[in-house]
Amino acid sequence: MKKRGIGIGSMYYGLGYGYSRPDIASATIELCEDGSLIVRTGAVDFGQGSDTLFCQIVAEELGVAPDDIQIVTPDTATTPDAGPTSASRVAYVGGNAVLNATLALKQTLHGVAESILGEKNLVFINREVRAETSGKWISFTDLARACHLRGAQIVETGWFNNTTDDVDPYTAQGDAYATYCWATQLAEVEVDTETGKVEVLRVVAAHDVGRALNPSMVEAQIEGGVVMGIGYALTEEIKQKKGYTPKISLGEYMIPTSLDVPSIESCIVEIPVSTGPYGAKGVGEPALIPTAPAILNAICDAIGIRITELPANPRNLHRLIQEKGKKTMGPEN
Repeated sequence: MKKRGIGIGSMYYGLGYGYSRPDIASATIELCEDGSLIVRTGAVDFGQGSDTLFCQIVAEELGVAPDDIQIVTPDTATTPDAGPTSASRVAYVGGNAVLNATLALKQTLHGVAESILGEKNLVFINREVRAETSGKWISFTDLARACHLRGAQIVETGWFNNTTDDVDPYTAQGDAYATYCWATQLAEVEVDTETGKVEVLRVVAAHDVGRALNPSMVEAQIEGGVVMGIGYALTEEIKQKKGYTPKISLGEYMIPTSLDVPSIESCIVEIPVSTGPYGAKGVGEPALIPTAPAILNAICDAIGIRITELPANPRNLHRLIQEKGKKTMGPEN
């Protein structure tokens, strides 16, 4: 028999390291004579899209195209420290460092443009710097060349410190984190009571991401986190023997494949945070955290069994179903 259930999982997650642990990032930006820009930062992009995000920040602030910007691959020999890619902090902490470096360079560019155009209210847009009142303008390339010829500062460093105070050691009260991420996910499942197999039919994931600087990447991160959460809840299992983990390969460690991915509806909730770059927050771990609780609550809704050990794979769930059946029937006569 197959039974369906719906479950909800909610979470809040402190962004960054918190609790007075050092949480800093730095970045440099260099203006080349042809108007192109080189950004160096130690923040590692391993697929979450931070390089694209940094390009967007620089392009937005200076009115240039992303193709005008080169991101130097993180290397301890050539890039400044930006801290690890962890704790859902890269967009918030690393993004602020890149933004601060860009703003410092923009101030130099603004000063040179003022002296050339004789105007103060300037707008950086479409690879040009324009005066809002008179309409005078100079191309970004010509402005870059002028900066080089005048010996202006064309390399700037940005720094962002996200380190917070620790909580009170006696009351545990205080602002342990600079800001928080919030999320709620709903899962609908179908449980086969004869085999213990669980099929996730759909997941609806609502996430407060601050400002979604790149909605497509935010949706991709949410979907990726949900898939990881499905694996955590239903298939991924590591057994230990006398305190040791036996040899294991991906042939034995069952992660979800494309055939296991249900319909995922990502709901981006934008509540900009004043301290983030353009109001952005993180979305890394928050995309994963509520999925397993939502699935387990849905299983409980379907068959009335509260699961306290993972994964809820067919073998483990079938055993729980049988145990429940024996309790319902009572002891044998």
